[in-house]
Parts: sequence; structure tokens; C-alpha cells
Amino acid sequence: MNPSIWFSIGGLSGAAAIGFGAFGGHGLQNRVKEAKMLENWKTASYYHLINSVALLLVPFSKYHHIAGPLLASGTLLFSGSLYAMVLTDNRKLGMITPIGGLAMMGGWAALGLGARLPPSFV
Repeated sequence: MNPSIWFSIGGLSGAAAIGFGAFGGHGLQNRVKEAKMLENWKTASYYHLINSVALLLVPFSKYHHIAGPLLASGTLLFSGSLYAMVLTDNRKLGMITPIGGLAMMGGWAALGLGARLPPSFV
């Protein structure tokens, strides 16, 4: 896979994160009454956005083939499970969240360990 595809994936993911965050701030207030569930949504959109930015950096890592899939799948599992849990009130979906968190941690590690910086940065 061409590493530059992660620019597109990161950009689209970031746009979705902004949309989910806006929905959480404006559209969920009348649908979800429990403060903890609204906090879960906020956490999901925050991590979604942060990892979208990380996806934009994936092409600069020599481990892009590891970092990209781990960050993308981790974001989908972590944030996706929280979004789904809030929308459906099915708290069992929260059991998926830590798996996504572990994948994101691996993605960040691969991203950092594989950093290809210009000599002036080292």
C-alpha cells in the first residue's frame, strides 16, 4: 500500500471526528440524559481527533505499514465502541474499547520508533 494513502485516511477521519464532536455538543443533549454517557462521547471524539492527526504523520514513519493499520483500527474500535455504546445504551460495547486503546498505543509506538526526521531535527 502506498504510504501517502494515510494522508487521505487521516484527513477524512479528522473531518468525521469534528462532525462527531459537534453532534456530541449539540445533538446529543436532548437524547442522552446521563452525564457519564455524554462524557464517553466527548472522550471518543477527543481520541478520534488526536489519532486522526497521528494518521497524517504515518507516511513519515518507516513503520508506516504497522503504524497506520494499528492507529486506524484502534481508533475505530476505541472511539467507535464508545460512540455505539452512547447511541444504543448497550454498555457491553465498552468491553471493546480497551482493545482499541491497545491498538492505538501500538500505533503510536510504531509511529515514533519509525520516525524519519531530517538530520537538522536530530
